[in-house]
Amino acid sequence: MIKLLADLAGYEGLFNLFRYISFRAIGALITALAIALLLGPRFINLLRVKQGKGQPIREDGPEWHLLTKRGTPTMGGLLILIGFTVSTLLWMDLENGFVWAALGVTLGFGAIGFMDDYDKVTKQSHKGVSGKVRLALEFLIAGLACAFIASRTGFTLYLPFLKDFGLPLGVFYIAFAAFIVTGFGNAVNLTDGLDGLATMPVIIAAGAFAIIAYLVGNIRFSDYLGIHHVPGSGELAVFCAALIGACLGFLWFNAPPAMVFMGDTGSLALGGALGTIAVVTNHEIVLLIIGGLFVLETLSVIIQVGSFKLTGKRVFRMAPLHHHFEKKGWKESTVVIRFWIIAILLALVGLATLKLR
Repeated sequence: MIKLLADLAGYEGLFNLFRYISFRAIGALITALAIALLLGPRFINLLRVKQGKGQPIREDGPEWHLLTKRGTPTMGGLLILIGFTVSTLLWMDLENGFVWAALGVTLGFGAIGFMDDYDKVTKQSHKGVSGKVRLALEFLIAGLACAFIASRTGFTLYLPFLKDFGLPLGVFYIAFAAFIVTGFGNAVNLTDGLDGLATMPVIIAAGAFAIIAYLVGNIRFSDYLGIHHVPGSGELAVFCAALIGACLGFLWFNAPPAMVFMGDTGSLALGGALGTIAVVTNHEIVLLIIGGLFVLETLSVIIQVGSFKLTGKRVFRMAPLHHHFEKKGWKESTVVIRFWIIAILLALVGLATLKLR
């Protein structure tokens, strides 16, 4: 909307600032942050009144979780989505198709997560919506978005460490891209098990992809770095900034001890958003590095389940991985901060791939 007003004003005077992605990114971050902070207290109180007992806590989890986290409301991801969506519509170029693809996946995954959270809260059960139904809906949304994106960016998988080199996958690229988006949505969902654990790594990954989107969308920088140029993808730097602002606002209330959990509503949406940005910028493999913490959490679950089915033994004391360290005696704050540090290091490694070609 603000970009449209600047277009109508002909970019004269102060409106000239709206030409710059960097300026609009800052505006989007501040706007999303302000909305989340202002709405937060009343929104959390409303959730607490409506939900009563709050999110069901795993009976097989660390014992102290049952004592300290019971009664905490969930679906706080709605707060993220409200701040993020309003900021996106205000600051982004809405004529850019990538904006609508990314926004569609984010809100679509958020809606699926909301259905799951609502089912869990009303039934006070961990089961929620059937896993098969969830995955089918996620693949449908991701597939449609990735087909749209690929029609504009191509059907090639570009590899890190190699200058503008890619593997032409044809229509199979759509399936691969949809798998990345869906998989990452669920990876963030698995990581969201401790206060602030998933939120800060999402902020870190979004910050890294804001840089990547800006560089990929700028032909001079992409030529210099030897990365594939995607016209229009730079606008997603604003999208990432809005995501960061909304997550920072949510983290204010989610910091230990959490006043609210984001639930599947937030975690699925955030993971889907990051996956879509990676597809638009043709940095799907780099996402697995930058978001390596989420990958590790997912692998820990796969290994745990596979090992138990094959041998009857567990590799970890409990999965996902953060619960393993809790079972070993680490305090929640220790696990969270150390995982944040890992997320920062992995983001730096991922960004380094831009130059190591």
